[in-house]
Amino acid sequence: MPSAVDPTDPQAARQLAVSLLARRDYSSGELRSKLKDKGFADELIQALLGALQREKALDDARYVEHYVAYHSGRGQGPTRIGRDLKALGLPGELIERWVDAGPDWVARAREVRQKKFGRPLPQAYAEKAKQARFLQYRGFTGAQIRQALGTDIDLDDDA
Repeated sequence: MPSAVDPTDPQAARQLAVSLLARRDYSSGELRSKLKDKGFADELIQALLGALQREKALDDARYVEHYVAYHSGRGQGPTRIGRDLKALGLPGELIERWVDAGPDWVARAREVRQKKFGRPLPQAYAEKAKQARFLQYRGFTGAQIRQALGTDIDLDDDA
């Protein structure tokens, strides 16, 4: 039977953190949560996260960069990506910098629309609205949606 992890042991905390980071990147907030769930003390976690950041094993900027690239590649827009990153506790200026440096969001919106609905642009208002709702759900802005649909309609207008 495996032995229980000692929550006061800095070596055990480091070993767990490194094994988690070996599988995938984590934000500092995610890693903090994982270590806290295992019962490690806040002071121990804080010191460990600082050490891992100095060693470049933990890097929130790298995490955000990869997150934006991966999720934009899956067809998600900047609004949704930014909201998801903010929910992970990452700083707003870091999110904004990498989302702004991300792909051409209008081109991504066009590709996502075309993949789902085909090459021809919608002509009927109902079809435009349907496609606009889909792109909005995926996290694209109103301006990006209008450009992707090739229309000047104002989707943000309440009329």
